[in-house]
Amino acid sequence: MPTATGHTTAIRASRVIGTTVYNTAGDKIGEVEDVILDKTSDAIKFAVVGFGGFLGVGEKYHAVPWSSLNYEDSQGGYVVPYTKDQLEAAPQDSIHDLTKDDGTHAQTSAVSYYRTL
Repeated sequence: MPTATGHTTAIRASRVIGTTVYNTAGDKIGEVEDVILDKTSDAIKFAVVGFGGFLGVGEKYHAVPWSSLNYEDSQGGYVVPYTKDQLEAAPQDSIHDLTKDDGTHAQTSAVSYYRTL
């Protein structure tokens, strides 16, 4: 079954990880580093998007709501409806800290932050 943008609702995680993320201005802002799953609800909790850094040094990791990533064929990546400044101001942590305590804190803070935008 296709989504509102015409893409299928099923996608392999291996196709998502490493995909470039752009803002609506077309600027490359990072890439999907991981996808955090909720085993008990069979749902995606959030995508971990890495911003900045070089070869993993100084990189910032953000829990971005999965629903905000929209794959655009013309970009060859995901587009999020946030500016670079909004993303830089978003809650950030290490990948380890994003997933501790079952990712609940990261998910709650990300949802709260992105809901205000």
